[in-house]
Amino acid sequence: MEIINFDDFKKIEIRIGKIISAQKVEDSSKLLKLQVDFGPDEEKPGQTIQRQILAGIAKFYEPEILVGKLCPFVFNLEPKIMGDNESQGMILCADDGGPVLLHPDKEIKPGSIIK
Repeated sequence: MEIINFDDFKKIEIRIGKIISAQKVEDSSKLLKLQVDFGPDEEKPGQTIQRQILAGIAKFYEPEILVGKLCPFVFNLEPKIMGDNESQGMILCADDGGPVLLHPDKEIKPGSIIK
């Protein structure tokens, strides 16, 4: 394990996102395509920030059970092209022989920053 300093850790922005849709990625047995709401866009009043995020959890979660769930995401990760799709962040999961989704223990606004 590599040790990082606090300044490196502060570069990572983790936000709560609400999954508003989920679907399997064609030609992939691992990927789900998530549309995630990150709350109001402060730069565009009246609009919300929505991002497409690809997650390698298709073998463990059916898309329909993810809709409406609040989960932590790395928000400021450089976008990555995966096949024909772009992923604009990363969902955070625990690993217990497979991904385990993390959820806030009470209702919280999408876009809330994890500190």
